[in-house]
Amino acid sequence: MPELVLGPLLRHVDAAAATVWVETSEPCTVRVRAGDACSEEHTFTVHGHHYALVDVGIEGPVAYEVELDDTRVWPADGLPPSVIRPLTRLDRMIFGSCRTSVPHEEPYVRTHGPDVLRAYGLRLMESPDERPDLILLLGDQVYADELTPDMKEFIAGRRDEGPEEVVDFEEYAELYRQAWSDPPVRWLLATVPSLMIFDDHDVRDDWNTSNVWREQMAEVPWWDRRIVSALGSYYIYQHLGNLPPDERAADPVLAALRAGGGDEALDTFARRADREPDSVRWSYHRDLGGARLIVLDSRSARVLEPGRRRMLDPGEWDWFDKHATGDFDHLLIGSSLPILLPSGIHHVESWNEAVCDGIWGRRAARWGERVRQFLDLEHWGAFRRSFEELAHVVLEVASGSRGRPPATVLLLSGDVHYSYMASVRRRGGGRVHQIVCSPIRNPLSRTLRFANIVASFGLAGVLGGVLARTGGLPRPPLRWRISKGPWFPNMMTAIDLAPGEAAVTWFTDTGDQDAVRIRPEPPAAPR
Repeated sequence: MPELVLGPLLRHVDAAAATVWVETSEPCTVRVRAGDACSEEHTFTVHGHHYALVDVGIEGPVAYEVELDDTRVWPADGLPPSVIRPLTRLDRMIFGSCRTSVPHEEPYVRTHGPDVLRAYGLRLMESPDERPDLILLLGDQVYADELTPDMKEFIAGRRDEGPEEVVDFEEYAELYRQAWSDPPVRWLLATVPSLMIFDDHDVRDDWNTSNVWREQMAEVPWWDRRIVSALGSYYIYQHLGNLPPDERAADPVLAALRAGGGDEALDTFARRADREPDSVRWSYHRDLGGARLIVLDSRSARVLEPGRRRMLDPGEWDWFDKHATGDFDHLLIGSSLPILLPSGIHHVESWNEAVCDGIWGRRAARWGERVRQFLDLEHWGAFRRSFEELAHVVLEVASGSRGRPPATVLLLSGDVHYSYMASVRRRGGGRVHQIVCSPIRNPLSRTLRFANIVASFGLAGVLGGVLARTGGLPRPPLRWRISKGPWFPNMMTAIDLAPGEAAVTWFTDTGDQDAVRIRPEPPAAPR
């Protein structure tokens, strides 16, 4: 008899349909019932694992059930029903990044703190009226290179050789199972629609930092298997659910999997995605009432050639440039990596990029590369040309050059393991803010917190501008300041949108950390 291994995950939802994702223990027919509506799909198989995505029609809020070969497996015993609500506008969204899956008892709570995603699931079980429209997970949903005790035990039971890291699809499948199987998390992801994008730890720390990094990893015997399994499992567990039904129906990889292409179809796609990143677009967008949400791939789509580095390859950039417009009440741009870092560290990253590109010669370039990898200097500031291009687009949107200016342009990010808000200094039009929320559960130690404060807000603030000038770098096209934070506890962030304004609330497992309301300022009066 088939069993539910993982899920259901409620993924794409619109006014008329919802997508439910599941993994099962064996091939079977997956049926989803939502009121009078009923849809079913047969599972497809990859590397011995079985999956289905079922699109079911909805007309209003409705509880749903999942059956495997006529046996009901969801809702699970002891959990509330999962209710699908049509999604036509974005009033409230929750987001965060960087979540480990260690156990929820001592000593792990002492070392890793509480799991805010789990705590949020428990909170919604008690107060379902607080339910958001959407959850956005901005990277490091799993840690393939920093394993929990349970994952180490699983790997030790499979192999005696290789790294104490995830290497193949089977280990990635177990990694995802452990990450999303805790009952409150499972219920939350079954009940609130979710969108996702990867960051480096979904693959490996510093993924695609530079060409040198890629050359170094290519010499590692198990790396080809790792990167193919990382991108293949990301496609199955995260990416497919980001797609609306029409795009999924046109996806040739999914069609091949459903036709029985299995391992070869997925692995060929994943290997090509790594070697030819412009062959696939992981970025996506959703229009939800008066809000447009654009989520960018700021890892796989990079151009890494020194002297012409870009965060997004030309095709990815053209796609973003086309969709970054006004005529919405709010424009939200998600990037796993912050676009606006503390300004000092931003300048340090841009200077380091110039050194790596050879402004001080080959010997300094080799030294700069070592510094780039050691200090993780790989955010948007380390891809200066892309930063400047994106900054110009954001300013054009906010000023009304690309249609009616939104009330807010919000840049949503994670990655850095502290949370803050950075505000762009400008007069009139839409307000531009960087909102960072990290981690959900993977805090820095007290020593590293202090080091980050000194490096990002102290030392770098003094040295950054000096280094940028010595490198002959132009001033950034916009100016910004840290207006809230930084905060280091595990947390998530709520974005509440209304006509003409937005509210941002950072919260932990016990309550709100801070909140701010954002309204556009009127243009400056003529003199």
